[in-house]
Amino acid sequence: MALGFAVFFLTAPVKADPACDGKFVNPITDICWNCLFPMTIGNVPVFPGIAPDTENPSMPIQICQLGILYRIGLAIGYWEPFALTDVTRSPYCMVNLGGFNLNIGKMGGGTAGQSDKEAPGAFYHVHWYKYPLTYWLNIITSAGCLQAGDMDIGYLSELDPMWEDSSLSSVIAPEAFVFANPVAQGACAADAIASAFNKPLNALFWCAGSQGSMYPFTGYTSSEFSPQASSVLLSERMAFKLHRQGMIMNSTGQNTAVCYEYPSPVMPKDRYRYQMVNMYPDTAMCHPFGRSVMHWQA
Repeated sequence: MALGFAVFFLTAPVKADPACDGKFVNPITDICWNCLFPMTIGNVPVFPGIAPDTENPSMPIQICQLGILYRIGLAIGYWEPFALTDVTRSPYCMVNLGGFNLNIGKMGGGTAGQSDKEAPGAFYHVHWYKYPLTYWLNIITSAGCLQAGDMDIGYLSELDPMWEDSSLSSVIAPEAFVFANPVAQGACAADAIASAFNKPLNALFWCAGSQGSMYPFTGYTSSEFSPQASSVLLSERMAFKLHRQGMIMNSTGQNTAVCYEYPSPVMPKDRYRYQMVNMYPDTAMCHPFGRSVMHWQA
């Protein structure tokens, strides 16, 4: 068994352009391989890493119940390449699939405001791909929570009316109204500081650190400081949204968490790191959720 965490890769946002620029990700040369570490057995580091780790089970030996039988295994912690995201203003522009447009017929789009066309925000679509790279390359075997299968399109925001309407998105996130106030948003400064020096604060689940707010689960950004910041924010929102919809399960925690995946409608932010792969791969570093893009976006 193994305790897997997630590394996901995102693209620099693509503007609305019929050309739909993009490229296929090279699974060898475009990946930050140091980001798979640290690797631990229990809570003991075996191979060090360049980024902070999550909490691991204290006991290396774990026992999992399988019906009337039991399975004994090691609690191995590592960071698994897990998903790709496109962030694009051009509907159905598949950036990570070489840069082509899906001719589906239904076109989704939006603007930064319903009444003010000059609002400083922006709207992007997000595509989520399954990307089980560790399984393909057979790097780690016999892991209980290892994502298997082929690369697949997991989610297209163009097909989801909630992605363009904050009122509709409140159906799956009614708590968004509770955090839409200056006090709750001001608390996100603590999350931004924690992300800058270590890892995000799971207790402040409504915060996206330096990027702003996780809510609402839409493709709108209220103010765009840079396309890269918007790309990170909307990828984080999509991860949270898929957790809420039960499309991503959790596999972190103590004891039985290493045996089975389980639903996690509130996303554990410290489970994730991200790396830019498209258009310019950043193979030297990966970043925790909420960390500012200022030091690497140039």
